[in-house]
Amino acid sequence: MFRSKAYFLTIIMTVLVFALTGCGQKGSAELDDYKASMTEFYDKLSSLDDSMNNIDTSSDTAKYELLGYLDEMNEAYKMMAAIAIPEEFSGISDIAAEAADYMQMANESYHQAYDGVFDEDSEMLASQYYERANNRVNVMLQVLHGEIPEGDGVIVTTQEAGQFSTIGATAE
Repeated sequence: MFRSKAYFLTIIMTVLVFALTGCGQKGSAELDDYKASMTEFYDKLSSLDDSMNNIDTSSDTAKYELLGYLDEMNEAYKMMAAIAIPEEFSGISDIAAEAADYMQMANESYHQAYDGVFDEDSEMLASQYYERANNRVNVMLQVLHGEIPEGDGVIVTTQEAGQFSTIGATAE
């Protein structure tokens, strides 16, 4: 249902490389603040993923723990989308908003699936929204590292050498 620990460890390692190398640019205060905020975001995702993977599924409180962690993750996504994006990365602003929107829909659907009687259709829908949110975060990470984003439904329009604008990112 959720990304593996290896996926989040890869993200954390990539973020650390990003933070240490600074994408090869001399940082402005805005850029440095953004890097720090995004590192916090990825650290929070990793921590929540660990917590979700360590839930005792046989516990009577398992679904409430899961929903609590998903609520926290939803808040982290909202905070990430509200971060002012420096001009160097302006192409990811729509993707950040989409990621937060998909996480909101995932969270709502997980609540529909687990609050009360289990609803398998809501769980399946939630899983798809969750995956879409994570796919967008992955595209953002690629852009933050100066890579050309790749993935199903990702279209990149080059404005100038080294500047990328993502348009119509509909990664599933």
